[in-house]
Amino acid sequence: MRVTFLGTSGAVPTTQRAPSAVLVNREGERFLFDCGEGTQRQMMRFGTGFDVSHIFVTHLHGDHILGIPGLIQSLDFNDRADPLAIHVPPGARGEMERLVHAGGHRPGYPVRIHEVAPGSVAYDAASFEVRTVETEHRTRSMGYALVEDDRPGRFDRERAEELGVPVGPKFGRLHEGESVELDDGRVIDPEQVVGPPRPGRRLVYTGDTRPVEAVVETAANADLLVHDATFAADEAERARRTGHSTAREAAEVAARAGAKRLALTHVSSRYAGTWERLERDATAAFDGECFVASDGQTVDVPYPE
Repeated sequence: MRVTFLGTSGAVPTTQRAPSAVLVNREGERFLFDCGEGTQRQMMRFGTGFDVSHIFVTHLHGDHILGIPGLIQSLDFNDRADPLAIHVPPGARGEMERLVHAGGHRPGYPVRIHEVAPGSVAYDAASFEVRTVETEHRTRSMGYALVEDDRPGRFDRERAEELGVPVGPKFGRLHEGESVELDDGRVIDPEQVVGPPRPGRRLVYTGDTRPVEAVVETAANADLLVHDATFAADEAERARRTGHSTAREAAEVAARAGAKRLALTHVSSRYAGTWERLERDATAAFDGECFVASDGQTVDVPYPE
C-alpha cells in the first residue's frame, strides 16, 4: 500500500502546497481521498497514474472537491470506459451531480455517486473495506478508514513435513484454511501447521475535523493516521471555532488510538515557511512516528509483523 500526498494545504493553495487530495495505491487499485483544485496536475507531476476507481469525499468545501470536474473531463478525453464511483456524505448527491456535470459536460463513462452515512461501509471489497467515520466540521462531513481483513497465519513448513505432508499443492490448501488427507488416511488440519491470523493494514484519513472520539476508536492501532492539523497550539481557539484541529490535538488523538504513524495535513497557509512548529507541537504529545506531510511525499504502509 502506497500513499501519495497530492495536496496538503488548508483552505487555499500556496506556492508549495495544493488543496486537499491523497492518492492510495493498494495492490494496483487506486483511490482518491478528496480531490481539491489542481489534483489532476499533481497526479501527472508525481506520477501516480490516472486509473482511479473510487473518489472518497469527506465534505463539500471547495478545497476538497473543485478538482473533480477537471479530472472527470480529462478521463473522458482519454477515452475512459470503466465506471467511476464517488462517495459523499448524506444529502450531498445533488450538489455532487451538479459538480460532475459542470459546464454542461456529460461523461462518456458511468459516474456513480453514492451517499454514505458515517459509521458504515462505503466500499466492500474481497479482502478489505473502506469504512466511514464520523467527524466534526462546519458542514456534513466524515472521514474514511481503509481496513484490510486479517491475513492467514504463518505456515510452518518444517512442522508440515514432520507430519508427512508432501511438498506441493497441499501446503497451499492448508495455508488457505482447508484440511487435507494424506495417502495413509490421516487428516491434517490447518491449526496444526498454521499460526494465528495476522492483522491486515489500517489507514485512516479524517479530512477536516475537530478531535473526535469516533476517530480515536476507528484509528485504534492504525498503521497510518492522516489527520487534520490546520493550526499550531497557540491557535487552539481558532481551530475550535472553525471546526479544525491543532497539530497537538491530532497527536493526542493518535496517542489515544495507539496509531503507529501520524501524518499531519491541511496545513494553514500562515505556516508556509514555519511548518516545523506543527511537528514540534505534535511530537510533544505523540511518541510514534510523526511528520507534516508535503506535496509529492510518498509513504509506504507495510504489513504489520
